[in-house]
Amino acid sequence: MSLRLGDIAPDFKADTTEGPISFHEWLGDKWGVLFSHPADYTPVCTTELGATAKLKSEFEKRNVKVAALSVDGLESHKGWIKDINETQNTTVNFPIIADEDRKVAELYDMIHPNASEKFTVRSLFIIGNDKKIKLIITYPASTGRNFTEILRVIDSLQLTANYSVATPANWKDGEDVVITPAVKDEDIAAKFPKGYTRVKPYLRTTPQPNK
Repeated sequence: MSLRLGDIAPDFKADTTEGPISFHEWLGDKWGVLFSHPADYTPVCTTELGATAKLKSEFEKRNVKVAALSVDGLESHKGWIKDINETQNTTVNFPIIADEDRKVAELYDMIHPNASEKFTVRSLFIIGNDKKIKLIITYPASTGRNFTEILRVIDSLQLTANYSVATPANWKDGEDVVITPAVKDEDIAAKFPKGYTRVKPYLRTTPQPNK
């Protein structure tokens, strides 16, 4: 059965380029990003892992740990990391999971039967500090991930987890947000002391409450 939003992220033990991990224990009380790659030494994924390494401080600022996965082995991963560091002018600073037996890929429904029995779908999971899956994005092999969007989504997920708000189209951190319909008009002043704008009875905006 496919994983859905709100499901507990499956726990697993695996070898990685930074040593063995038990996934839930490794996450601790932090948020997580787990993303898969079809195989080592693939061109688009080389750029993605480089981009991820360069964003280390941005992930840390958001209390997020990152792990990548491919179904190749540790020795292959280590060779690939040298290429990533060289071509992307960075240093890979997060674990890459070795999943030769495809155990993790199958747990997370990452295998792509229409392409190959080996290749994983290029899936990305954002996992909350409650170990629940908050977001799933799947990309085709030809399209590199947008890591600015991934950070934006994390900002939205962390904000909306703590306040009765939602984020509108194209929202960025610091912009106005939407008050959820569950909040009654008479309760807005107490919950949102910065004030609000009533565009329609169902559309009420307020300045981002944690800024």
